[in-house]
Amino acid sequence: MAVSRRVFLATAAVLTATGVSGRALAAPAGATEDPRYRIPVSPDDTEADLVRKASQVRPTARQIAWQRLERTAFLHFGVNTFTGLEWGTGDEDPDVFQPAGLDTDQWARALRDGGFRLAILTVKHHDGFVLHQSRYTDHSVASSSWQGGRGDVLRSFADSMRRHGIKAGVYISPADENQYLHGVYANGSARTDRTIPTLVAGDDRTPPRSYTLPATDYGAHMLNQLYEVLTEYGPIDEVWFDGAQGRIPPDKVEKYDWDSWYTLVRSLAPDAAIAVSGPDVRWVGNEGGPAREDEWSVVPVQEKDYALAYDAPDMGSRAALVKARPVADHLQWWPAECDVSIRDGWFYHADQQPKSVEQLTDIYFRSVGRNSVLLLNIPPDTDGLLPAADVARLREFRERVDRELPEDLARDTRTTAAPGRVTVDLGREREVDRIRLAEDIRHGQQVESFVVEAQRDGTWTEVTRAGTIGASRIVLLAAPVRARRWRVRVTGSRAAARLAEFRLYRSRV
Repeated sequence: MAVSRRVFLATAAVLTATGVSGRALAAPAGATEDPRYRIPVSPDDTEADLVRKASQVRPTARQIAWQRLERTAFLHFGVNTFTGLEWGTGDEDPDVFQPAGLDTDQWARALRDGGFRLAILTVKHHDGFVLHQSRYTDHSVASSSWQGGRGDVLRSFADSMRRHGIKAGVYISPADENQYLHGVYANGSARTDRTIPTLVAGDDRTPPRSYTLPATDYGAHMLNQLYEVLTEYGPIDEVWFDGAQGRIPPDKVEKYDWDSWYTLVRSLAPDAAIAVSGPDVRWVGNEGGPAREDEWSVVPVQEKDYALAYDAPDMGSRAALVKARPVADHLQWWPAECDVSIRDGWFYHADQQPKSVEQLTDIYFRSVGRNSVLLLNIPPDTDGLLPAADVARLREFRERVDRELPEDLARDTRTTAAPGRVTVDLGREREVDRIRLAEDIRHGQQVESFVVEAQRDGTWTEVTRAGTIGASRIVLLAAPVRARRWRVRVTGSRAAARLAEFRLYRSRV
């Protein structure tokens, strides 16, 4: 997959939207963010200034919706599925793509039964082969004899996901080996104003709006493909970019038109999260699945990069804010996505097997349980199906999580709250070995440390302590603790903490 080691946070491009009559239209929905999503900082800010500003950062509505998903799925599928490569070359014969048994309803059923709420399809990987009927490239399903050149994996995927209650996302690789071979990618062209969509010979579209955006030759190519995907396939809920450049000569480079791409996405799909080379979601920094022990959603940024290293062990504590002070220009709500494949590779390889239930469960607790969203890749095979072993593993994974976190023992019990403290009375002594907490992130991420205590023999005794909470924190106890009354106390906070969840479980594993 080759996630970018740099994530660009370019400001919005200047956009002109023109209707078919030629008159100017209003700015697109979603073009202007809540100003609290990014708050300026300066090298002169004290630690107290930085902490105060961090406490004021708030997520956008689309970020809140995204963080609630918890488990999302990746589907790497394309010519690499049939060539056995992880990175294609761009000169593949499109006819190699022959998923004779394609069944995207099977994908959707397996993902639904696995507990996933959004799935992202690799509409285009670095090789440039696209899984939809595009007007702008011949390196696509339209050039394959599969389904007589009329096949459209994206349409089938999007329809199936929505039929089964799963949101649809798209991964469109910025790198494009095929367009490099055709002299479009990394050709050194200047950024000039481009009209999107750019109509081609025989094009029967009458777009209600066209957009004028600055772009290179390749940037315009991407804009036109984005326009197709975001206007012809129904609602898209996540647009996923990485920052890979592809395997081109070292003296060649394509400076991506991030600002124009983001602006078009915001206009056509204002509710879609843009990840992980994007302003809504950041890459956690590894492809193994775990988040940091204390994962902050409020992090320091530069205009076009992380302020700290993408894989820094600490991205948002007080110490991290101070460390980033010389280079950071904003503090931003930028939550982490943890990407990992169920197999060793991102694309299907017959000699690989899925991870064990124990491995997947561990990844779940170290991603979802650490204020992050898990993005698990399940690659379709050469028949166009999710392998039977993977489907079984997804079901077993969900069942395991359900046994780890069965009914909430604190549900419908007496609860009392005070500033920085929530106490629950279970009515009788119960054994607890799993604790789940969440802040109301509409009011930011504030908790820096907390302790959970149980009352036994009239005395409050510490059971566990940890650092951040954020949208989700799951703590596993080494052994069950039996008590009737439980409480969580916030011991360190940037501003008034608002706890939205305090759940207690006894696992059935």
